[in-house]
Amino acid sequence: MSTAALSAPHSGGRTRARGVRGRMPGWAWCTVCSLISAMFLLPLAGLVVTVFKSPQEAAASPPSYLPHHVSGDNFAKLSGSGTGLWRYLLNTAGVSLGTVLLTVTVSTLAGYGFARFRFPLRGPLFGVVLLGMMVPFQAILTPLYMVLRTLHLQNSLTGLVLVYATFQMPISVFLMRNSFEQVPAALLESAQSDGCSALSALWRVLLPVVAPGAVSVALFAFFSAWNEFLAALVLLSDDAKFTLPVFLSSLVSGRLGSVDWGVLEAGVLVAMVPCVVIFLLLQRYYVKGLVAGSVK
Repeated sequence: MSTAALSAPHSGGRTRARGVRGRMPGWAWCTVCSLISAMFLLPLAGLVVTVFKSPQEAAASPPSYLPHHVSGDNFAKLSGSGTGLWRYLLNTAGVSLGTVLLTVTVSTLAGYGFARFRFPLRGPLFGVVLLGMMVPFQAILTPLYMVLRTLHLQNSLTGLVLVYATFQMPISVFLMRNSFEQVPAALLESAQSDGCSALSALWRVLLPVVAPGAVSVALFAFFSAWNEFLAALVLLSDDAKFTLPVFLSSLVSGRLGSVDWGVLEAGVLVAMVPCVVIFLLLQRYYVKGLVAGSVK
């Protein structure tokens, strides 16, 4: 198929977008885009403003829109010796990186197998993998707890990594299979004719080509593990092993469990920064990986 044919869907989409924009006055287009941007940015701006209020001002009712004076007390209280912020950050980072490593490794091998090898029941097996996307892990949280307890992995960060990676696997295998299928078969045949084994061809030739898909899988796995709350809350009972979302949920003080909003939102800001930075650095690979296999 020619390059022009391959680019036709994309050029058609760009033409339609230019057509919509061409039918709107310039001021109307800018207004719509500004309103959509404001819808996403205003909550973030409110978060940042609250973080730099004093603890008393952050908890005041009714709240003030702007701080009367900029204060770093919320960050100081969050990182104080009594909270152990860095311990929870390290726990979360370890779980997230372990989930990324396991998910990318297994899904790459599985996607390579489903895309490039012919074996009995290949289609039904791939369908079974995709069925995993229809099962919310909340529905089987109790059996998961019992399985991990039997394997002596309950209250373990390793067990949490296995749970996160398992539930990331269906969408990850799907993305990697699509990535491998868009690679020309002649590339693999050429590598094998040069003496590469199946695994050697994967490592030396195919993996650099499907890197955008692998990056997309890694981003999905990282964000899911970094922000996940319920499984960590249920499967971990030792305070020293809590992840950052579980720790943030415990930031309450005062009578009747009143929330210390300044400290809580400072923690949310700290948790958000790594996700934003990683996404901005890898967004071009993320977009390429999502559309992998969408056209032939």
